[in-house]
Amino acid sequence: MAYINKKTKGLLAVMCGVLLMANASCSYKQNQVLFEKNAVNENMPPITSAPPEYKIETQDVLQMRNLQDISYVYSVPGGNVNSSSAASVPQAQTYQVENDSTVALPVLGKVKVAGLTKLEAANKIQSLYAKSVLKNPIIELKIMSLKVAVFGEVRNPGSYMLVSDKTTLVDMIAQAGGLTEKADEKTVKIVRGGMANARALTIDLNDFRSVSNPATILQSKDVIYVAQNKRAIKNEKIQDISTLAQPGLLLLNTALLIITLGRR
Repeated sequence: MAYINKKTKGLLAVMCGVLLMANASCSYKQNQVLFEKNAVNENMPPITSAPPEYKIETQDVLQMRNLQDISYVYSVPGGNVNSSSAASVPQAQTYQVENDSTVALPVLGKVKVAGLTKLEAANKIQSLYAKSVLKNPIIELKIMSLKVAVFGEVRNPGSYMLVSDKTTLVDMIAQAGGLTEKADEKTVKIVRGGMANARALTIDLNDFRSVSNPATILQSKDVIYVAQNKRAIKNEKIQDISTLAQPGLLLLNTALLIITLGRR
């Protein structure tokens, strides 16, 4: 009887393991569904227009270079010093906007740029350099920290940089590798505004008017969500039923085995 008890205990342990695995699978699926429901919340106010031009924020990373022939003219004790050793276009340098809204630039020191658009910041920096540092500067400025998140049925979901001021939804889907065979191209969503002021826009990629909507021009921190199509959802439900049934059948077979051993 002791032998049977040991075997029974072992089989019971197997049953517990099966139940835990089934519960973990269900928990993972529930979390996935919860995320999808939040991402496609129909109660969000609609996005009705193109996003306003982005204004630089603290912690943004700026990339800057002078496109003009660079000739430094420093004001130093004893006269002006002309530097012609770097008479070629320099490599772009990156600078971070600090919490005091300024960016520390060579020679100029701290320049306040937070709250300005990219063009406004470039013009301000260009003007300051032209006064006493550079001859006829042409300042190119890019904001390197602008990103959007792409989730759902795209081939390469993840976080992507906005390298252009006019990046559209279609452009970003292309960067993410395009849609998968499970994608519902009629219900692609853009969620904008973060947690505090979330708004949503549903795009039908088959409708030219929908795709050409100015509101599809992306803004930093936008979330793009591509839902599954009905066929994929149906197949997934069938697979879920099968996944849930398998532990149940194993559990039933194990219970019958325990009963059989217990009667010996």
